[in-house]
Amino acid sequence: VWKVLGGIVDPEIPVDIVNLGLVYGVEVIPQKDGKSQVNVQMTLTAPGCTMGPHMMAEAEMGIYALDGVSGVNVEFVWDPPWNQEMMTEEARMQLGIE
Repeated sequence: VWKVLGGIVDPEIPVDIVNLGLVYGVEVIPQKDGKSQVNVQMTLTAPGCTMGPHMMAEAEMGIYALDGVSGVNVEFVWDPPWNQEMMTEEARMQLGIE
């Protein structure tokens, strides 16, 4: 799941959503049929980001494509608000932020 999310790039900032610090949590819940429900909590760099629905759909489709996944729920959360300190060192280097 993390690999799928790491492959999603914020189109407005050319860095993936994991390194940007936009993914707040991933929960994989085993189901009785042997498959799993995957719940993802993520945020956006700004609440009005127009690319949010696109990134959400990309995450849902990518996770559904994984073997053993029976359901996906991607939820946007706004607390805590995202800030640049949530980015990984790799993201900061990519963007030239020190």
